[in-house]
Amino acid sequence: MKTTEFIWKNGKLVPWAEATTHVLSHALHYGTGVFEGVRAYDTANGPSIFRAKLHFDRLIDSAKIIEMKSLFTSTQLLDATKDLIVQNKLKSCYIRPLLYFGYGEMGLNPGNNPVDAVIAAWEWGTYLGEEGLKNGIRCKISSWARLDSRIMPPLAKSTANYLNSALAKREAVSCGFDEAILLNINGTIAEGPGENLFLVKNGCLYTNSAADCALQGITSQSIIQVAKDLGIPFEYKSMIRDELFLADELFFTGTAAEVTPIREIDGRIIGSGKRGSITETIQNKFFEIVSGKDTKYSDWLTPCS
Repeated sequence: MKTTEFIWKNGKLVPWAEATTHVLSHALHYGTGVFEGVRAYDTANGPSIFRAKLHFDRLIDSAKIIEMKSLFTSTQLLDATKDLIVQNKLKSCYIRPLLYFGYGEMGLNPGNNPVDAVIAAWEWGTYLGEEGLKNGIRCKISSWARLDSRIMPPLAKSTANYLNSALAKREAVSCGFDEAILLNINGTIAEGPGENLFLVKNGCLYTNSAADCALQGITSQSIIQVAKDLGIPFEYKSMIRDELFLADELFFTGTAAEVTPIREIDGRIIGSGKRGSITETIQNKFFEIVSGKDTKYSDWLTPCS
């Protein structure tokens, strides 16, 4: 992992190696933290953060769901992120804001513990690899079910939820695949460990809704708008595993994954076994937007200076 000079913590820029926390911090023991994954891209206006307000508003929403009160507003956190990127002299980067219950009292109730806030940013290529962006990745239907809203809040981007994702990812990799796809406890498609899933069939684009315990991804919502603008028919739809096997095209979306095609699931070739034409069209438009080349979507980018 390539480090940078500074991390923002509780209102101050501190050297990367000094951005530490106590080993008895509540979140370390009980998973009581919320976070975001955000990207800034190199544009003609300098580094610009993609869908910045939506990301930081969702961070505060996640905190609300787990009864955490942030000392910083989403606007303050966004301003801090812009300064962090400038001070670290980054042109493009991945950004990780995190709110967590820190050091104070042990025990399950974190109510008397302080809420710490950190933001880190570093250079990071696409999560599933440049080869995956072009030729697609291989996926495994996970033996782990996506957590249910009666167990954990799937709309909160909480650190605790991501043990579910980590187990699914490790299983997929150990079985020789690139990524996992999780079903929910009702047996319909939920999402990838850190991605939303889109299906193309007979020229129509589909994805599932929050009712399927999928995180309502900001990249996925952006892709839905892009597809509509391109004249691609779109519908929300609960999907079963069989429909994935019979899809013409499949792709993941997410801050880390961006727009990544899926070419195979559990040994079954999807469509032609390579990136499909609709996926490629959407992918190309996405990268035009985040690089600032399509000015129609300029309000989706927040310059850092």
